[in-house]
Amino acid sequence: MTREAKALAPKLRFPEFAGKPSWEFSPLKKLAKRVTQRNINGAKLRALTNSAEHGVVDQREYFDKDIAKNTDNYFIVEKGDYVYNPRVSSVAPVGPISKNLVETGVVSPLYTVFRFRSDSNDFFAHYFSSSHWHSYLRRASNTGARHDRMAITNDDFMRMPIPTPSSREQQKIADCLGSLDDLIAAEAQKLEALRQHKQGLMQQLFPQPGETVPRLRFPEYSNGSTWQELTIGHVCDLKAGDFVPASEIAERADEESFPCYGGNGFRGYVQSFTHEGRYILIGRQGALCGNVNLYTGRFHATEHALVATPRLGVDTGWLFYALDVLKLNRFSTGQAQPGLSVTVLRDVGISVPISDNEQQKIADCLTSLDDQINAQTRKLNALKMHKQGLLQQLFPSLESNKP
Repeated sequence: MTREAKALAPKLRFPEFAGKPSWEFSPLKKLAKRVTQRNINGAKLRALTNSAEHGVVDQREYFDKDIAKNTDNYFIVEKGDYVYNPRVSSVAPVGPISKNLVETGVVSPLYTVFRFRSDSNDFFAHYFSSSHWHSYLRRASNTGARHDRMAITNDDFMRMPIPTPSSREQQKIADCLGSLDDLIAAEAQKLEALRQHKQGLMQQLFPQPGETVPRLRFPEYSNGSTWQELTIGHVCDLKAGDFVPASEIAERADEESFPCYGGNGFRGYVQSFTHEGRYILIGRQGALCGNVNLYTGRFHATEHALVATPRLGVDTGWLFYALDVLKLNRFSTGQAQPGLSVTVLRDVGISVPISDNEQQKIADCLTSLDDQINAQTRKLNALKMHKQGLLQQLFPSLESNKP
């Protein structure tokens, strides 16, 4: 009996299966068949992408545009089929295998598509969410292939050993993980609703273009004066951070290191700090050019980040949200490497409430909402980590059976 065919048991089993036989492993080709139907007639089917984070999704919705211009000769994928994308990433180190829950569509001929013979196959969808099958693909793939894509023959792929417990145990595991997925989806919807609520609230708490007062004000300021029309240069000082060599940025912190922030946010830890207190950082170069973040404590800002220091009478928290609502990336220049000019930013108009108290009220309101968003984010991440832990224990690992 080959090592892949040996019986194994998961670390965690439901009580009714505790004394049952260990699981057997069968090659994928015994459980499923490859789907090789091509789009040879040029049918106008939606192009699908297997995303490492979101599974099989509509390409137009995922990328906000059509990536595949010509889908002739693409594989036709029906709802319920499984899709393997050989492109590797930090999220999917050997590429993701996902079940198509969308509709009939087409996928790149670089993908592998297969269909289980049984319609009751959600158990396998959860198995492919674990990492237990990764070791087989690493062994069976061509180690001399491109570093960003697994190179495995279709025959070797279909020989992948797949766990096959009893149908009752499969269903029990699928139901358990399915209910957890439903809970995660519900909590994710709550998080998205909070984020949307915040965005809508920000649009009302700050004046719209051409208006002198916000559409929504706290009762004590509802009959108050209009806001002042100033420029960013009038309300804060903008100065770039200090250069730090990449070789001096560490991935992990020690007792004497400080967080380092650049144009795209957190970069790592360094042995010096440029600022201490509460400051606003604006990304001036890179993919997140124009993003606005608020940092507190001792930290090092690099030359790719602009530090905004509020002037007298301007609340730091209020200014953070006021800059964020302006969408500063609109003022960036350059195509390949967009950048923000300090000169340009200083002249950008900004509306400011005359009362410091109104600034504080707005900042406190939005900060409270951010606290709720952060708490919901932590809750969602904890559920995802709990699921990953269950995945590792509810399925046996072939690696644990090595001699």
